[in-house]
Amino acid sequence: MNWRIDQFLFQKEKPFWKKVMLFPFYLLSFPYRGVVIGRVFLYSTGIRKPKSLPFPVISVGNITVGGTGKTPLVMEIARVLREKGIPVAILSRGYKGKKAQGRLVSDGESLPSPEEVGDEPFMMAKILKEIPLFVGKDRFTSAQMALKRFKIQGFILDDGFQHLQLHRDLDILLIDSKIGFGDHHLLPRGILREPLTHLRRAHLLLLTKVEGLKACQSIESEIRKIHPQAPVFHSHYEPVGLISPSEEWEGIEAIKGKKVLILSGIANPESFQSLVRKCQVEVVREITFPDHHSYTLRDIEFLRSCSEGVERIVTTEKDMVKLNTWNLHDLPLRALRIKIKIWEEEEFYKRVMEIF
Repeated sequence: MNWRIDQFLFQKEKPFWKKVMLFPFYLLSFPYRGVVIGRVFLYSTGIRKPKSLPFPVISVGNITVGGTGKTPLVMEIARVLREKGIPVAILSRGYKGKKAQGRLVSDGESLPSPEEVGDEPFMMAKILKEIPLFVGKDRFTSAQMALKRFKIQGFILDDGFQHLQLHRDLDILLIDSKIGFGDHHLLPRGILREPLTHLRRAHLLLLTKVEGLKACQSIESEIRKIHPQAPVFHSHYEPVGLISPSEEWEGIEAIKGKKVLILSGIANPESFQSLVRKCQVEVVREITFPDHHSYTLRDIEFLRSCSEGVERIVTTEKDMVKLNTWNLHDLPLRALRIKIKIWEEEEFYKRVMEIF
């Protein structure tokens, strides 16, 4: 239950037998590279032109697969801009949503199901009740829908670095400081979505999960060699509270010293587990599933069998969205709400505001 194939790819150093197993994927990475480079070339040379919107567009994305922390940053930027009097709409692709094609997720009054629009858009819409969020592969169409329905003065692209079809005024690229660029191989051999030279498209780079500046010096040095002009910012996550299935709020102190089971189905569970441990709990078990995992009856039965003697089952808000489709009110289930803390927050938002 605790072993996952993505752990295989995130390791920077791999033993020889793993490298042998990954060799076929290494060969497949060459045609993948050709497609990616060819696509970027078409847009960078103007052969294909991105569509433009009448208001500024901020893209939040990454160059690697896995959880770099895009969703917390998208939500934080949206909140800050709203506080500054700039109403924005969030444009998301809607990963795994069955009906996630050019549709409004939330207008502040009603919500579809997470199965229809995807777990992350559903979670964002539930938290950001006053900020419209649209899902669909065609972000331009989603933006047009937003302009017709709301008084919008800006857009935020969730996971937008590879969405070249839409012009952006600010490209923010997130890099997980703990994982970096893996072992520098492209998909499907490694975790890179694009060659590292494509870092040059980014206007700002934000290192996430930073515990100390010394720990990310090597990543910053690598970035500087490729993109010396880009400003590099640093951030970490802070737990701010707990949410029950019925949306009741608890402070972090509510789990201090308690026996806890940590449950997650995200790309990088180690980071989440570390955040839970910082709440001064006694971790008795960790259960991990693949990213975007859809929980089954068998999973729920397994969870129940593991919960005996546990005072709290702590999961992510993204997982809680899917777990809420089951009747789990008899379990001590809580979602940990986290907030991204940017170390150079004033300068970061100064750069963001320059495009408005």
